Amino acid sequence: MSDLSPSLADPQKEANEPSSPVARFGPDTPLLMDCGVVLDHWQIAYQTYGTLNAEKSNAILVCHALTGDQYVASRNPITGKGGWWTAMIGPGKPIDTDRFFVICANVIGGCTGTTGPASTDPATGKPWGLSFPVVTIRDMVRAQAALVDSLGIETLFCVAGGSMGGMQVLQWAASYPNRVFAALPLATGAKHSAQNIAFHEVGRQAVMADPEWRRGRYLEEGTRPAKGLSVARMGAHITYLSEQALHRKFGRKLQDREAPTFSFDADFQVESYLRHQGLSFVERFDANSYLYVTRAMDYFDLAADHDGVLARAFTGTKTRFCVASFTSDWLFPTADSRAIVHALNAAGASVSFVELESDKGHDAFLLEEPNLFATTRGFIGAAARARGL
Repeated sequence: MSDLSPSLADPQKEANEPSSPVARFGPDTPLLMDCGVVLDHWQIAYQTYGTLNAEKSNAILVCHALTGDQYVASRNPITGKGGWWTAMIGPGKPIDTDRFFVICANVIGGCTGTTGPASTDPATGKPWGLSFPVVTIRDMVRAQAALVDSLGIETLFCVAGGSMGGMQVLQWAASYPNRVFAALPLATGAKHSAQNIAFHEVGRQAVMADPEWRRGRYLEEGTRPAKGLSVARMGAHITYLSEQALHRKFGRKLQDREAPTFSFDADFQVESYLRHQGLSFVERFDANSYLYVTRAMDYFDLAADHDGVLARAFTGTKTRFCVASFTSDWLFPTADSRAIVHALNAAGASVSFVELESDKGHDAFLLEEPNLFATTRGFIGAAARARGL
């Protein structure tokens, strides 16, 4: 289906009234945020797949990465495209929806139905914009915990996710150790590196340098910082790939021409590809949400809450962990995963670790990777047997 199809949903409408289910919370269930702000009217949009068993013991929470959403295994109403992890989730797949009840929620600060800067501030009737409080990974997890509570689920069988989703997995295990039976953090780290913060800052500056950003008030003023957000996406997308993957896919091939044009047109296929990635991204993602969610990743440092000792975040945990990294991932290299594993070992946790061979870079956790599928299937299967599922 074309992204320009008139049947597709309006992104701004989706920010407040999503096509997916939504849980709404009032003053009786406020969201206490790390920045000190209390949200007393907020909502979280989510999707579920499969059936919750009578004991409510087969729920798997899947946490999305930076630019993901709740449509993990179903059609996105804005783009018309399939879910972002359909390779992993579905009937008979490693996360088997014939066996498990899968939940995926849009993060707080997002733009696909969960309260964020694109949402309407009930106090003003206008979009929150930059008046929305700054979000952390722990805030995202608190919001997810409220959702899980509203579904009547006390303990999650598994929490799984990659990249920023993996950060949420680790935060879940640290914040709610008695509610997580198994944890699957992929291609992630227990803190954001200086290099990753630097890449995010370049992206944020690209957004804010766009004249149409209007100091974050573009929704009120009827504009959109499409050029700045597109550039931010282009820069970030490079970090998700490996040099090998770029060379294999594009090399130095020219785009629909026999010779260079001696201009600043997209002469090379890789240039055309990045421009397409940027342009398609701005159709579905809010620019201010990009600022907020990247900032949440930057602030993430799980050890900082425990006097700089990561192992203390997992003291006494009974959660089973499977940590996985990819050989060509330079955004979250294997050293980051090893640091998590060492901390878990120091805490006496049950943990397995695998470094998966792949030349696809950071995005490998989203792609067709048979070794990842086998690892996930094996870990979840063993955990399910241990829990009697």
